[in-house]
Amino acid sequence: MKEKVTLSTIAEHLGVSTATVSLALRDSSLVAETTRKKIKASAADLGYIYDRRAASLRTSRSGIIGVLMHDIVNPFFAEILIAIEDELEASRRIFLLCNHRDNLKTQTNFIDTLLQFGADGVIVSPAIGTTLEDIEKIENNGLPVVLVARDIPNASVPVFRGNDKKGIQIATQHLIDLGHREIAFVGGRRETSTGRDRRDGYLAALHEAGIEPNPDLQTGSQSTRQDGYDCVRALFESGQNPTGIVCFNDLLAFGVMNGLRSIGKEPGVDVSVTGYDNIAEAEIFSPALTTVWNGQQEVGKLAARAMVEILQGNRPSQNHVYFEPEFVERNSTRRIK
Repeated sequence: MKEKVTLSTIAEHLGVSTATVSLALRDSSLVAETTRKKIKASAADLGYIYDRRAASLRTSRSGIIGVLMHDIVNPFFAEILIAIEDELEASRRIFLLCNHRDNLKTQTNFIDTLLQFGADGVIVSPAIGTTLEDIEKIENNGLPVVLVARDIPNASVPVFRGNDKKGIQIATQHLIDLGHREIAFVGGRRETSTGRDRRDGYLAALHEAGIEPNPDLQTGSQSTRQDGYDCVRALFESGQNPTGIVCFNDLLAFGVMNGLRSIGKEPGVDVSVTGYDNIAEAEIFSPALTTVWNGQQEVGKLAARAMVEILQGNRPSQNHVYFEPEFVERNSTRRIK
């Protein structure tokens, strides 16, 4: 069996000290740039693999961050994950991912595993049913927590998410300004902070315009294309006839628009539709989706940055951040006929 390549192997190969090799592989400015490049090239040629277990024994840090999301199929969360990965990679950290799908047991089991393997921290969009006591228990076991996309009332941990109430209020007001009065709200789980806040934004816009909310025009659901498709068909089959539909997120809006076509109505012509998140597909969908940017790239970047600052023994430079929504008008909405 071939002998394992170690720091000493690289040092002997280049005629430098093991300490110099170690510093160079950690990008230390104490080693000249030309020497660092030479050492890194030699390490790659020799097939050196960083021994994270040995390093964790020396530093009491594993360099591993747990990340829990509830729907990685949704591009909104994929965009958060990419930003987290880029930020952690810059500080030589990696993440282990759990897609808990709002299953509290799955979330609990993964966090227990992180604790068993000595992870350094956890960034989490909490599953439905997560309590303040759950968050405190994680922190009391030595695992710093940063929340993204959703929050837990009274939790004293960093939170990064969009201002969901304001964003949906803006989208609903846009339809009102176009003359719509029969406006439906599709999607969202009332058990989550995002579900509650976005519904509150919808209701606030109606109240300010003097429009009496119609409970039959409000449908809670999961947040997939299929859910949007099913919800809008059920809405019209029940006898409702909204001229505008505010969707909890972009995926639901895509499903809603396909569902409208299936019953002979053209989105953006017969019925105006708004989404939420401004994922990449929103601009190229047909019709291009009027939506609200929710700050997902910034959410991921600042959440990871806050975690790194905590692990460096510092207070996060930003703690509770609610990103201001940005309204993006496209072709899926128009003035009522």
